[in-house]
Amino acid sequence: MMQRVYLAPYGVGLGHASRLLILAENMKRPGIEMLFSSFGEARNYIEREGFECEKVPPVEFMWGKHGEFSIKSNINKIPQWLVNLPVQVNKEIRYMKKFDPQIIISDSRLSPLIAGRILNIPKILIINQIKLLLTPRLREFKAGRFFETCNGELMGGIWNMSDRILIPDLPPPYTISESTINSVKSIKSKLDYIGFITPRAKITENSLSKAKEVLQIDNTKPLIFVHISGPMGTRIPIIMKLIDVFKKEPSIQFVFSEGNSNGNVIPRKISNNIWYFEWCPYKDEIFFLSDVIIMRGGHTAISQAIQYGKPIISIPIESHGEQLSNSSKIERLGIGKTIDSKTMNQTTLIDALNDLICNSSYDDRIRDLMQISNKLDGIQNIKDIVLSYV
Repeated sequence: MMQRVYLAPYGVGLGHASRLLILAENMKRPGIEMLFSSFGEARNYIEREGFECEKVPPVEFMWGKHGEFSIKSNINKIPQWLVNLPVQVNKEIRYMKKFDPQIIISDSRLSPLIAGRILNIPKILIINQIKLLLTPRLREFKAGRFFETCNGELMGGIWNMSDRILIPDLPPPYTISESTINSVKSIKSKLDYIGFITPRAKITENSLSKAKEVLQIDNTKPLIFVHISGPMGTRIPIIMKLIDVFKKEPSIQFVFSEGNSNGNVIPRKISNNIWYFEWCPYKDEIFFLSDVIIMRGGHTAISQAIQYGKPIISIPIESHGEQLSNSSKIERLGIGKTIDSKTMNQTTLIDALNDLICNSSYDDRIRDLMQISNKLDGIQNIKDIVLSYV
């Protein structure tokens, strides 16, 4: 009998889709059929990886011209979200009736959970942000903190329609996304910390040699991987600023990845010390070879850096509460530094890089966390849970 699994990741950025793609790849076997639904970049990425993905209307956030989170634009967008959500639900119901899955897996999306509840299909939620976090400035006000608490319990109650809520993170006190999860009481009974759902790639000497050859890596110089992910509109402004700084540092090698799932896989050399990928086919190898990872504050990218044992410079999206919170936790754990995108300059960036490269305490702490992470196989944990339903 054919067993069917319906996977529905959030469509903005690639982190949510990459988690469910890893799960899908690990569940591939005769007798299991999988269907995705999503929108935006995630849908393009899923189809590029060879999976069928149904299209639903977007429910996504808006960003300013400099890549910052736009509070005003998002408030103005609420009416469209309220229109698109029921359209999403209706489409999900139609897709599910046709596909007839035994289990629904949602990564941070509400509409597949509502559709699954209407159709009485078991539902698993994968999520690392239960509540919407305000910026630290707004959180200084009592009204702001009250709003956050109410928002968290309201969202927790909504997410609670899932049969299981799986957090792809380390358990307390090491949880990267603790500020968005730990204080929400309404989900406690269904919550499981399963470990990171990021690829545990089998890197070979041949694949490392290939990456070194293509990028002409000099083993005598530090190598920095600038891995900028997140919503497309937030990437290019920060990438251009970083290139302008780093092209003046010939003693350090940099590899940039734009994270464009439809982009060219052939790198361009844009200065003597910088290679630039639109889409990097050697991501795991470069993670492995790098001395430091520069990134936004996204949960998936942080997870990967921890699993590879690499110190982090996080440049969170301006006014993005979750990324600011994740970046703050990086500093508290002693595994990296946070730089404000508005005030960053040559001095702040290079001083931070030199500190991470030369101060062995960062390496020691990230390796301790890597060992904790390696004991929790998030991919196998969620695979076992999903297969128990089919």
